[in-house]
Amino acid sequence: MIERLTGMPRGVNAGLRLFFSLMILSFTPFAHSQERPSVFLDDLTWTELRDEIAAGKTTVIIPIGGTEQSGPAMALGKHNRRVKLLSERIAASLGNAIVAPVIAYVPEGSLSPPSGHMRFPGTISVPDAAFDQILEYAARSLKLHGFTDIVFLGDHGGYQANERNVASKLNREWAASKVRAHAITQYYDATQVEFVQILKSQGFSPAEIGSHAGLNDTSLMLALDPKLVREDRLSAGFKFGSADGVYGDPTRSSAILGMLGVDAIVSQTVAAIKTAVAQR
Repeated sequence: MIERLTGMPRGVNAGLRLFFSLMILSFTPFAHSQERPSVFLDDLTWTELRDEIAAGKTTVIIPIGGTEQSGPAMALGKHNRRVKLLSERIAASLGNAIVAPVIAYVPEGSLSPPSGHMRFPGTISVPDAAFDQILEYAARSLKLHGFTDIVFLGDHGGYQANERNVASKLNREWAASKVRAHAITQYYDATQVEFVQILKSQGFSPAEIGSHAGLNDTSLMLALDPKLVREDRLSAGFKFGSADGVYGDPTRSSAILGMLGVDAIVSQTVAAIKTAVAQR
């Protein structure tokens, strides 16, 4: 066991091996204790969260993803992973925010007959009413615990109106309090407008950029978590179309292009949240 911990052969003096073993065992927990506290609610104990709120972290981001097909070259969890990682960057930039668990079950179309993304295995859909209640009661729960600014960030276009409707309903009810819900749809707009304009300025066509699983989508994922992209399927030998669930051409996608989008999304969203909170 000592040899596995220290990497030292048996021939080394036993006392020396024991000394280094104790050093490793004593250093490891110290190293973990020095890590920067996570912004994810999931990573905190309830007392740590209570103390973070008391110290001024009164903004909470509710990331909303979706479980849907993204073509043969990108995993079904694209929206969930993307919104979590971008929310982490946004929270870190704000400095006073916590990130709640990602909402992965969202409206994706009808089941009978299957429409839209529901035509592809792995896509999961819930009714609008159920989704609205999830948003509403997540917000109510977080308000109860002391958050004063509750931010909806949705990575999918199909439920942006739901976010606004739920936030409006809660704010009417909470009008006499200092708590507000914010549907920050600028987050989604940045992926569909600002990032698209950036890609056009780099010489890419609208047909290549696409609206789903094309250059735009795939480049963002390569920048954030390339494990979710099957890069071997981005070669010129693969041509995807609407029958594959792809609207655009991901062939020339890259992490470098994706980082341009990440920076635009984070900066625009942070500015929008700050404006919304100031208006509260």
